Amino acid sequence: MQKIALTPEHLLSIRTHGESAYPEECCGLLLGTIAESVKTVVEVVPTDNAWSAEAEENWPEQKELTEQRRYAIRPEDMLRAMKHARDRNLDIIGIYHSHPDNPAVPSECDRTLAWAQYSYIIVSVRQGSSQELRSWSLDSEGYFQAEEIVAVEPTQIKK
Repeated sequence: MQKIALTPEHLLSIRTHGESAYPEECCGLLLGTIAESVKTVVEVVPTDNAWSAEAEENWPEQKELTEQRRYAIRPEDMLRAMKHARDRNLDIIGIYHSHPDNPAVPSECDRTLAWAQYSYIIVSVRQGSSQELRSWSLDSEGYFQAEEIVAVEPTQIKK
């Protein structure tokens, strides 16, 4: 099983973002490193949920859904994060988002749009309060498998 290591502050940042975006989905990027079977988050980068009519054009089968059920990260936010990560000798290692009033389990849309090398942290936000938080990654067959979340102290992360 793959592992993803985050500090309590990282986890709080994801939870807080999910609560503040409720009842819409929040989203953001995870910058860090990968060594053996452990992804280590060094920085959590919140982004705006850019799901819009433009995003719907790319996925017409999702037409009836809104920011309350989908998220998108703007290409310019992705590019800015890539440059920021590169300047710090980091990579984008994952994406996080919330599931308002739904479990922290990937949807079929999440699976369809996922990239194999990333971790996907999902936080369930029920009635505005963050609940379950889980991490997932795609296996070689293209299906999500749970990742173990390991809480580490900031001093254990090499920046």
